[in-house]
Amino acid sequence: MKREPRTNNGLLLIAILGGMFLAMLDQTIVGTALPRIVEDLGGESLYTWTVTAYLLTATVTVPLYGRLSDLYGRKPLLVTGIVVFLTGSVLCALSQNMGELIAFRAVQGLGAGALLPLSLAMVADTVPPERRGRAQGAVGAVMALSYVVGPYLGGVFTDQASWHWVFLVNVPIGVLVLAIIWRRLPGGGGVPNAGRPDYAGIGVLTVGISSLLVGLTMKGVDDNTWTDAAVIGPIVLALALLVPFVAIEKRVAQPIMPMGLFRNRAYTLANVASFFSAFSLFAAVVFLPRYFQEALGHSASTSGLLLYPLMIAMVAGSLVAGILISGSGRYKPCLLGAAVLAAAGSALFTQLGLGTSLPAMSIWMLLIGLGIGPTLSGLTLVTQSAVEPGDIGTASSNITFFRQIGGSVALAIAGSLYADTLTADMSGGLHEAQAAATAAALPWLSAIGAVATFVAVAFLPAPRRSLRQEASTDAPLSSPV
Repeated sequence: MKREPRTNNGLLLIAILGGMFLAMLDQTIVGTALPRIVEDLGGESLYTWTVTAYLLTATVTVPLYGRLSDLYGRKPLLVTGIVVFLTGSVLCALSQNMGELIAFRAVQGLGAGALLPLSLAMVADTVPPERRGRAQGAVGAVMALSYVVGPYLGGVFTDQASWHWVFLVNVPIGVLVLAIIWRRLPGGGGVPNAGRPDYAGIGVLTVGISSLLVGLTMKGVDDNTWTDAAVIGPIVLALALLVPFVAIEKRVAQPIMPMGLFRNRAYTLANVASFFSAFSLFAAVVFLPRYFQEALGHSASTSGLLLYPLMIAMVAGSLVAGILISGSGRYKPCLLGAAVLAAAGSALFTQLGLGTSLPAMSIWMLLIGLGIGPTLSGLTLVTQSAVEPGDIGTASSNITFFRQIGGSVALAIAGSLYADTLTADMSGGLHEAQAAATAAALPWLSAIGAVATFVAVAFLPAPRRSLRQEASTDAPLSSPV
């Protein structure tokens, strides 16, 4: 594939980051508004599916958009994604019942699946290699910002205005992003005569990922256990579909997820690290607000403010990692150090209780944030630099895809551990039990993710060329192994 022409247009880069921010923000901003939404629309039994519908369509379409953009060009797919996302946002705001909201959240997800991976790919396309580390650091900072600011903004809109603004806030930002991308983003790219898309692979992948996410979601519904048919059935189906999916991808001319890329050790291990790094990320941004709101009784907006040490550390960690990797051309020291910090911060949270002081918690959050931030930018750099230019979109989408899947798996496991601990510790009082449940779910899951990330990064091959050398050669960092 001929790479999109690079441009030094800072306005275009801001628009690309803005599109990515919208997609990431929408994953977190809705959560704090959901209780009010359910109160207005009814349908409390459908509460979980408002999240699952969005996550399902967004996760399934991530690898599709990435690969198709490599084959047919970035601009038409990115524009399509933004338009679909904004349409879904407006429809969500106009929902009259929970059934409509769930359907329109699925529409939102269909568009959101384009925003993050194509934004990551466009940074690689438009930013010169010598500045790519800093740019990806900014990308990671935007991701970190959206994860932590989302719950706060959701609380503010719900408390001060209306839950409808949780969705409508996307429109003015999205329209501005769309206008800039339409005017400033070069067209072209893609593979001449690429042929028809991999419809069989798309179909099997869609069914498989949908089954996995449905099974994981059902684990948190109606006190289901891991062995209940509603949980284990869809998960087993998803695993079984791996066999025909791999067979299809090895046979077709233009696979949606080229299996040959996984022969590249750097590419494969970076995706493994992305999967496990999501354990720390999702454990922190989901269970800390829950602790602040349920155990300590703070409002949604206040809990968002109390998360600032985590947010600041994540943003700083991503930016600093981008600068260090760009300057030295070496990514392993930074990523290994980050995993150690995340593990240390996670372990400290085993001491969490109702009487834990905020200064102590702030230090623990800082450590976890400094550990998470570098993975958001550094692992993207590893995958993009490990592949040929024609696979940048695929690499960018898969690093996102495996992070999403890792987060879904993590939340299902942590949610089960949280519920079991909560039930077992109720004798000491509800708030004490909620604190104990957080101290059980968050640190162990986060620490396991950090250790697994450390191991995966430790086995990453040394780059054949540093990022600084790549600036002159524009060649991949490592060859397939």
